[in-house]
Amino acid sequence: MLNPWRLRLLSQLETLGTVRAVAEAASLSASTVSQQLSVLEAETRTRLLERTGRRVRLTSAGQLLARRAREILDHMDTVEAELLGLGGEPAGLVRVGTFQSGIHTLAVPAVLQLARSHPHLQVELLELEPHESLRALRVGDADLVITTADFVEVPLGPDLDVVPLAVDPVVLVLPQHRGARGPVDLAAFADEPWALDVPGSYMANLTTRLCRQAGFEPRVVCRFSNYLMTLQHVEAGLSVALLPALAVDERYRLVRRELVPEVTRTITAVVRRGARRPAGVELVLETLRRLPTPPGISRP
Repeated sequence: MLNPWRLRLLSQLETLGTVRAVAEAASLSASTVSQQLSVLEAETRTRLLERTGRRVRLTSAGQLLARRAREILDHMDTVEAELLGLGGEPAGLVRVGTFQSGIHTLAVPAVLQLARSHPHLQVELLELEPHESLRALRVGDADLVITTADFVEVPLGPDLDVVPLAVDPVVLVLPQHRGARGPVDLAAFADEPWALDVPGSYMANLTTRLCRQAGFEPRVVCRFSNYLMTLQHVEAGLSVALLPALAVDERYRLVRRELVPEVTRTITAVVRRGARRPAGVELVLETLRRLPTPPGISRP
């Protein structure tokens, strides 16, 4: 009989690529992961892994089982949710990953609605930036993620279903004393000090790319993983920044300028494709689709 825990480790190995990465994701030692994968080979009487130097990779049989493992695990989650919801009320746990600016504008309003209408459904929120969320979804650490379809460094792929939620403009944020209005060309800000997100993140990559397209390399004076810290830094007159409109908190004394040409990101909800989704996941997805549109963004 196949062990679900070991199937999850194999599925994670296909997504993450190395035993060490699987061990870190599962809070295990690399030797424990290797041992459990060896047990899975014995259980299936099939060679699932092969060594290439100091690394291991999946055989064709291992790739097949890894793909089927994700389907099996999703089906088990669906059955468990159905058992919990036999009284007709969706129940169980739905793990939702979302980027910073989507937490208070999209995720929290959805959770508040669901808490009132479906009190037996538990929604766990995870802060995950776009470069983290799709991996969490694929390895089973999240059931649904709110992300952007425009993060070219992490393609969505045919294994996922994508539901567009909103179109969010990317804006230049300036201190309030820079009070001019109207769209701007980034080239006019080539000599400014810039606040950026952490390296490898969606907004850090996008800002660098847009500045280079405008003909300059941004002079980075700070990097924050928290948009509120970025807004405080800009408000103090120490930098300028590119941010999604959703991230610009009106409590800060700032000027928000649109870009020419316009730059937007498409906000999407993403779930795994394949087995029938649990009723709780479908309910969260439908609630997100029906939310009122936050100020400054539009429906796709």
